[in-house]
Amino acid sequence: MGTLKYAILGLLNRNEMTGYELSKEFETTLFEFWNAKHSQIYPELKSLNAEGLIQYRVEITGNVLEKKVYTITDEGRRDFSEWEETLCPIQTASKDESRLRLFFLDGASPDFQQRFLADQLSQHQKHLEHLLENQKKFDEIPPTDDRAFSDYLVLRGAVYREEAALQWIQECIKLGEQRSAELKKIIKKMRNLFFRFSAFFINVFILISPLPF
Repeated sequence: MGTLKYAILGLLNRNEMTGYELSKEFETTLFEFWNAKHSQIYPELKSLNAEGLIQYRVEITGNVLEKKVYTITDEGRRDFSEWEETLCPIQTASKDESRLRLFFLDGASPDFQQRFLADQLSQHQKHLEHLLENQKKFDEIPPTDDRAFSDYLVLRGAVYREEAALQWIQECIKLGEQRSAELKKIIKKMRNLFFRFSAFFINVFILISPLPF
């Protein structure tokens, strides 16, 4: 199993949850650094239960609705603690469609290049505003033995990431504008040279052409 296993164990180590509640945690809490779909979470829960790392009880809601409430077992806690206290390498590569598009952006028109970067800038600005709004729930830095401390650290990391992304995209836009201005100057010079040479050759042609009788 991969990291998804430990993401689920970590969440259940905090609180017991249903599959739906786990999915919501991925959508609202872990989405900044890890994501998982329903189609991934439920098979993983089944595997973890088979391994004895989690267990569940069935609760009846109303007359017909049943739900499974998952809890972590002692063996699951030991497995998670071992993973949690193991050093890991930094992740240097990730799937990012916007950066993939930027890599091939040289084939697009200059107008679209600037429009693409402006759109990316706007999206990152909105996301940064969202993160800063979430940060307001912390009146102060939580104690290091509080679960909220880890949440605070991850949130601050997301804020720094978005601030760096904004600075980088602004630089991309500036560089693009500089290159565009340089290209326009070159085109203008070439156009002036063309007209000058055209005028020169026209004058030469007039001079060497025989006069009509």
